[in-house]
Formats: sequence, C-alpha cells, structure tokens
Amino acid sequence: MEATPELIVIGGSWGGIQASLSILKGLPANYKIPIVLVLHRLRSMEGELQHIYEKKLALKVEEIEEKEEIKACHVYLAPANYHVLIEKDRTFSLDVSELENYSRPSIDVTFTSAVEVFDENMIGILLSGANKDGSSGLQAIRNAGGITIIQDPEEAEVSTMPLSALELVPDCKIMKLERIQEFLNSLA
Repeated sequence: MEATPELIVIGGSWGGIQASLSILKGLPANYKIPIVLVLHRLRSMEGELQHIYEKKLALKVEEIEEKEEIKACHVYLAPANYHVLIEKDRTFSLDVSELENYSRPSIDVTFTSAVEVFDENMIGILLSGANKDGSSGLQAIRNAGGITIIQDPEEAEVSTMPLSALELVPDCKIMKLERIQEFLNSLA
C-alpha cells in the first residue's frame, strides 16, 4: 500500500484500555491520521474514559458525538452503549440497535462501516479481549486491501480476540504493542 492511510480504527475489550494507552501515548499532538477507538466498557463509565486518555495522550481526545466530522490530530472514543458508524460524508453516526457479539459498541460494526467509506485507505487494529468481536470487521478491512494488525496474543491480557481474528484473517500482521506504536509513528 503506497498511500498514507486516512483512518486508523482500534478495537479492544478486556485489557484493551491499557494496550491502547501504550500505543497512543507515543504519538505526537500533530499526528495527522484520525484514530477511532472502540472499547467494550461498562455503561457506567460514561465520560470517565475520556479523562483517562486526555491525561495520558498528546493528541486531542473526544467522545464521539452524532454527526461530528472526523478530523486529523484526534482520538475519537466510542461512547458507552452506542454503535459507532461512519457516514459517506466522513461524519459519525451513533446507533442503539441490538448488541453485536454481546457488545454495544461493537468493534465489527465500526470496522465494517469504516471500510465502506475509507476502503483500502485504513488500518484496523485489534487488541486484547475476551470475545470474537472485531474478527469479521478485520476481515472486511483485509478484503478491501487495508492494513490489518492484531496485538501479539502472547502479550495480550486476554488472547481470545486476537486469536479469533487470526483464525479468520491468517495473513494479518501480528505485533507487540511497542511495534504497533513504532509502525504508526512511521506513517507520520
């Protein structure tokens, strides 16, 4: 892939908060590629997650709002209890339809929606987690020619999510968190 990716979507569940913080804290405030972060979390954690990320990251952190435009130098957090969709005009749409893979937000929903807009010009990263959410979305990104990365299952706090993705997308890149951070920095 020659072109610089236009979007990075990161998904995770159990262990995903720490894993994503390890990656994102090494990115500069002027990092141009927007990042969407979809983490399974308790519905009662509304707002708290944003404060955790704001304290540790140089990038601007925002919880996604309906019809918000996707901009560079931002990390967008999927709000608790909403699926996040990406519209053709590159804005966000929030949805409260049924749980997918026992989850809302569902990583698969966001991955699949993002690939319909960004096609091969995106990166999907799947981190630690205890279910299979994200696997079919990662497959959709791979089928479109995008870059797919999973956290090394050996390093993941819970390996179910990366292992499930590897089963479905055997040619995705397997990286430790430090290597994912280096790779993302190399795109800047």
